[in-house]
Amino acid sequence: MKYQITINSTNTVDEIEEYWTNEDYINLLEKFDYPDASDADPATLRELLFMAISDFEPRDAAVVVLEYKLSEDLNEGQIQQISNDMFLDKVCEEYPEIGLHAKLFHINQLLFKAYNGKFPNAKATIVTLTIAPLESENKIQLTKEYVLKLLSKGLSDGNLIKRLFDQAMNENAPFPEAEDVLWDLTITDTLNYTILTSEYWLNKEDIIASEFEGILEIAAETE
Repeated sequence: MKYQITINSTNTVDEIEEYWTNEDYINLLEKFDYPDASDADPATLRELLFMAISDFEPRDAAVVVLEYKLSEDLNEGQIQQISNDMFLDKVCEEYPEIGLHAKLFHINQLLFKAYNGKFPNAKATIVTLTIAPLESENKIQLTKEYVLKLLSKGLSDGNLIKRLFDQAMNENAPFPEAEDVLWDLTITDTLNYTILTSEYWLNKEDIIASEFEGILEIAAETE
C-alpha cells in the first residue's frame, strides 16, 4: 500500500505542559507537605508546587515524584537508584525499559524546571504530518507502528530508530516496540497526524525529506 507523506512541521520542546493536570499538582503538593492545596487558585498550583519542592533536597524530591508516577512499575530500590542517576544522565533516554521513557521524561522535566537546571535537560520532538493514500483501497487505520514504518524513507540512515529496528522499519515484520518509541499519536482527521516522541529517538536533523512516498507492508501477524 502506497502513501504520500508530507512533513508539515517539526518542533523540539522541553516539556508537554498539558501532561501534568491540576489534580496531579494538588496530589503532589500534599506529598510535599503543602496544606490545603485543593483550596488554592488553580492558576497558581504549578508555582506553588515548585515552591514546595524547593524545600526538599533534589534527590528526595525526585523520589517523591517517581513514587507518585511510577510506584506500580518500579520497586523501592529501582526508584532510589533512578533518583540518584537522574543527576548524572538523562535516565528518560537510557533506562532499559523504553515503555517508561515517556513518564520519566515528564518527571525529569518537572524537576529540571523546579530546580532551575540541577537535573539534565531532556527534549521531546513533535512532528505534524499528512499521510495520504495513493490507492483508493487504502483505508486502514494507521497505528504507531504503521506511521513509523511509513516515515522510514524520510529519515536519515543515522536515525536511532532505523539503526536499532532496521528489520521492523524496512521489512514486512512486526514492530511492537513502536508503541513505546512513539509516546503519542494524535489523529486530527483522516489525513493529518501529530506524533510525539523523545528527541533521543527522533530529532529535526533525522528528517531528511519533507515530501516522500512510503510503502506499507502489513506483517502477517497483524493482519
